[in-house]
Amino acid sequence: MRFSLILPLFIVLSLIVNTVGFRRLVHFVSVGYALSVIVMSLVTGMVFLVQLPPLPPLAFLHLAGLIVWGARLAIYVLRREAKAAYQNRAADMFGQYNGVSALIKLVIWVSVSILYVLMFLPALFNATNTLQMPAFVATVAQALGLVVLFGGLAIEAVADRQKSVHKAQHPGQYCAVGLYRWVRCPNYLGEILFWLGGWIMGLPFYTTPLEWLGSLAGLLCIILIMIGSTKRLERSQDARYMSLPEYQLYVRTVPVLIPFVPIYSLKNMRVSLG
Repeated sequence: MRFSLILPLFIVLSLIVNTVGFRRLVHFVSVGYALSVIVMSLVTGMVFLVQLPPLPPLAFLHLAGLIVWGARLAIYVLRREAKAAYQNRAADMFGQYNGVSALIKLVIWVSVSILYVLMFLPALFNATNTLQMPAFVATVAQALGLVVLFGGLAIEAVADRQKSVHKAQHPGQYCAVGLYRWVRCPNYLGEILFWLGGWIMGLPFYTTPLEWLGSLAGLLCIILIMIGSTKRLERSQDARYMSLPEYQLYVRTVPVLIPFVPIYSLKNMRVSLG
């Protein structure tokens, strides 16, 4: 089955899964995000089990990485929302969402559903398209992408864990331990690397300008979203901690998103999403 036959199905599935956002708007970009990726990965795997030859090992690992990433994110979000401390902090934020019109919710619903499909395209092309370069070069590209993908997954998971533990032990303090000693937003860096790795894994299988455009659009959108998330976190933390001399030193000496690159703020960056 070619990807052109699966694509409309994935858009419908993503729309269905993302209806969770109508219950709580933030779920459009958290639970719905994770579940959309999981569902598309499982469907792709099942199609090969039923109709096509077995997936090549690297394509299988690509899908497995997406499922692990989605499951981790969904569990992390739901566990975080169950904590009383998070519920207290989020009460005001959720209250703001009550005034969002039905039209805006519909626009968000459709937009994120399509975005998640675009982000999944490299895995779909990996599974359904034929090689567009010599096999050895393709294997090297996919192996590199797989390392970046799982490296990003590990960074994101470790960063989320370190921040959760730190916040539990030191509520009201900013996190500057573990990975946060090297970069102030390692979880966002991990997310960017995860999707960049997936895009690299799809490189040997992009066959048309439209496929290149679609896969690049998904990658660029998630990068811009992570930049937007970084800017929001910067402003939030500055408002809470900027009076502390140790925090002032922290933001002056620890890069904001990319370790060892002396960029200490993205607040004035105009190009971002979210």
